[in-house]
Amino acid sequence: MTESATRRVTSADVARLAGVSRATVSYVLNDTPRQTISATTRGRVLDAAAQLGYAPSAAARTLRTGRSDVVLCLLPDWPIGPEVGSLLGNLSTALARHGLTFVVHPGNHNDRPMADLWKAITPAAVIAFTDFSDAELTAMRSAGVAPVAALARSRSQGRAVAVPQEVVGRRQAEHLIAAGHTRLGYAYPDDQRVRFFAEPRLAGVRAAATARGLPVPAAATVALDIHKASEVVRRWQATGVTAVCAYNDEVALAVLAGVRHLGLTAPADLAVIGVDDIPSARLAAPPLTTVMTDQVAAAAHLAATVVAAVSGREGPALPVTSIVTVVSRESA
Repeated sequence: MTESATRRVTSADVARLAGVSRATVSYVLNDTPRQTISATTRGRVLDAAAQLGYAPSAAARTLRTGRSDVVLCLLPDWPIGPEVGSLLGNLSTALARHGLTFVVHPGNHNDRPMADLWKAITPAAVIAFTDFSDAELTAMRSAGVAPVAALARSRSQGRAVAVPQEVVGRRQAEHLIAAGHTRLGYAYPDDQRVRFFAEPRLAGVRAAATARGLPVPAAATVALDIHKASEVVRRWQATGVTAVCAYNDEVALAVLAGVRHLGLTAPADLAVIGVDDIPSARLAAPPLTTVMTDQVAAAAHLAATVVAAVSGREGPALPVTSIVTVVSRESA
């Protein structure tokens, strides 16, 4: 392979082909304001860059500006289901509209310290779904990296910029209570990795019941197994539970399978409501009532918060009431 086949195309190559200076190439490709460059010259530069397949060097841009255009998302050890996948996809699109590149690092961060991750790429911002330590906050801010705690739980982290999961649980319980149910159950997942979501959702269900003077919801772990789910349904029936809030749609589908296995029907014998509105929810028997978060709106809000943090501005308020809604179907 020849040197010309492997050598990276540079701005000097673009300048040579377009017959302009490298400074002019930089002004055009970076859309630098307050530069008097004619439309003809701008067109020659863009045509030359396209012809050569020129792509600006991320490393050079980082050296020039002190940081990259990358937003690093530190994802906990979560299963990547439809809801998380939708959030990440929409967030990538929303950040791209602001000229930012979205990079996700999933898994257990005990395997590699957080500082090793962000120092490796010097991102514009770091999004985390757990709180940063004081040392991490200090180090990132000193390096000009904006920390964004998506589910901030302390004042030092800023305010939460992702949907508080207590709201999701409240929506579930309020829907069932409005339908006349006074004895609720909660179907807890058997995957310990999602306790981060499950605990606050259960807290929201309990808070809604308490606010109406109802008994504490009967929580039980429901595995994705028809026989185990049937046993839990049987126990709920014996204690007078008439409606169940499930951690998510998958757990809700397991509850519905348990109901059918016992020869019962939903919602006559047990009403069920899930979370996420996954595609199979509408194909369930009966179709599943669920709570949906508008992930496009949630991602746009998180992206706007990141841009504000990078610019040193206060981020927008989270429109929780408008983006968390109940999708009513036949199961509840």
